[in-house]
Amino acid sequence: MRKYRASLGVVISAILFLAACGHSSPSTDAAQSGPSPQAPAFPPAPPAETTGGFDGARAYKHVEQLVAIGPHSAGTEGIRRAQAYIIGQLKSFGCAVEEQDFHADTPIGDVAMKNIVAKAPSTSPNIVIYASHYDSKRLDNFVGANDGGSSTGVLLELARLLCARKNGVAPWLVFFDGEEAFNFNWVDPDHTYGSGEMAARLSLSGELHRVKALILVDMVGPTNPLFRRESNSTPWLTELVWSTAARLGYGKIFDNSMNAIEDDHIPFLQRDVPSTDIIDFESPVMEYWHNNKDTLDKVDPRTLAITGHVLIATVPELEKKFK
Repeated sequence: MRKYRASLGVVISAILFLAACGHSSPSTDAAQSGPSPQAPAFPPAPPAETTGGFDGARAYKHVEQLVAIGPHSAGTEGIRRAQAYIIGQLKSFGCAVEEQDFHADTPIGDVAMKNIVAKAPSTSPNIVIYASHYDSKRLDNFVGANDGGSSTGVLLELARLLCARKNGVAPWLVFFDGEEAFNFNWVDPDHTYGSGEMAARLSLSGELHRVKALILVDMVGPTNPLFRRESNSTPWLTELVWSTAARLGYGKIFDNSMNAIEDDHIPFLQRDVPSTDIIDFESPVMEYWHNNKDTLDKVDPRTLAITGHVLIATVPELEKKFK
């Protein structure tokens, strides 16, 4: 994802971060530092009965499994292992799984990619998409525990809950491939390959009008998270999510200040699908964003539980809106 900042202090921090990256090859730095072997030492996630049935410990286990796979950038053997894990878990939850294979023209050539779509039972034709990317950045030894792993773990646990019941809207749990740019720095249009592919497919098939909302999650694992309202997003949907979070007692986490981020929701916004993005892109996350320190010890099960609690609580709100 790409972010534009308004705070001077944060701008200075970002400049220093990018300047530090410019002094040496990102891949070389990653190989020298290596993933942190330190085991996480966070307190356990709250009991699922206190978070709407969403089990933060289960979500964390999924992140742990994805990290154990190792680097899994688009088009690699690692991502094929990640795909097998995600698909296997979704089928074990009873989800109807659709694999969307496609090829993308990238700076490194043609790359085979796969979006994974889990469709939960529903009595309604109205689709609500909950989405994450699952590919990791193409860097040596980069496992993407927070960036890609945390949101994928949350989505898998959400799928376990939603695929076990009949819903008043049609929830699709969508795992996008190819969110990460192949260049170390962002160069348009080298990003969001999977979300762009799916938005185009839905448009061509005539199904896009059925998609009433898309809620994207990305980088939702840090301790003491701060989720600002994303300014490109659809105001009414952002308000629905943030007001739900406030009602649940997470008003300080789902902050009302604004930022601007280009992420997997943009291709859907460009096709007039109401969309919003839940993402923590603040310091100290920036200290390990797109570098080798994005390891399992950066992911807090309690934050996964909070994120999942808010997501599962938005389902009845959207059911009421689109009944």
